[in-house]
Amino acid sequence: MTITAPVRALTPWLPLAPCEPDTCVAPARRPAGVVRQAARLTGAVVVLMAGVVFAVFARRLSAETLARVTMAWSRLLLRALGIKVTVAQGFAFVGGAAVAVKTVSDGAGALMVANHISWLDPLVMAAVMPARLLAKSEIARWPLINTLVAGSGAIFIDRERLSLLPRTVGEVTVALRAGDTVVAFPEGTTWCGQSMGGFRPALFQAAIDAGAAVRPATIRYLEDDATSARPCYVGGDSLIGSITRVAATKHMTVEVTMFPPVAGTGQTRRSLAGVAEAQVRTALGTSFTGPHS
Repeated sequence: MTITAPVRALTPWLPLAPCEPDTCVAPARRPAGVVRQAARLTGAVVVLMAGVVFAVFARRLSAETLARVTMAWSRLLLRALGIKVTVAQGFAFVGGAAVAVKTVSDGAGALMVANHISWLDPLVMAAVMPARLLAKSEIARWPLINTLVAGSGAIFIDRERLSLLPRTVGEVTVALRAGDTVVAFPEGTTWCGQSMGGFRPALFQAAIDAGAAVRPATIRYLEDDATSARPCYVGGDSLIGSITRVAATKHMTVEVTMFPPVAGTGQTRRSLAGVAEAQVRTALGTSFTGPHS
């Protein structure tokens, strides 16, 4: 079965990015040798299979232990693919100007929101912080991956059925009230990383209802310190094609910029989406367009 990126919106209300691999992805600056590529892919398969075995027994673990084991496994898989993970701390700036933003304790559960570039993004976020993933329901059709995601305690969102969105928001609210950190990608689709879409505000209602924080994060993939679109998963791209590009890139780093948590109380979901999107754009280097409906 060939797994392809969402080349078009499944329903009229879903966002659609203009990115395509043919126009956005450049050749590797320094290609990896054939032996290194084979070693990376073999290592990734071994780690993936170990994760599937782990997922079978995952339900017996506490939520905290499950999150930490998932964190370690994600780091190992990224390392097998030759990807180095770095974490930077962002400043509480919005749109280039300082604002008075009420922050909360880092130790509390939070809605972690980030820009979306690649199938690697959930692994990257899981590698830097114990968290539960908000995953698209299409993943349930992906062999092996569906077992891993379900075993990690993910919450699923059906993007094709708008009527189910309130239920998903409710599930995220319950998780946040329980002190969990939930990772979501509010753009609703993937971009190549050289630009990004607007944050849809619906999921931010969960943070408001739970009295939880929103924590923005920016994901950037770098090749020799320059932004790279090689890991992207966009348009008519195939998952195999994206994986192959990653394995064929000699030096790949993913940089996660973590911004201070922003309290959801006393704000609207639109204002929260606007603040989070602006924060993410400051590290990505793209202009702020404001939240979408």
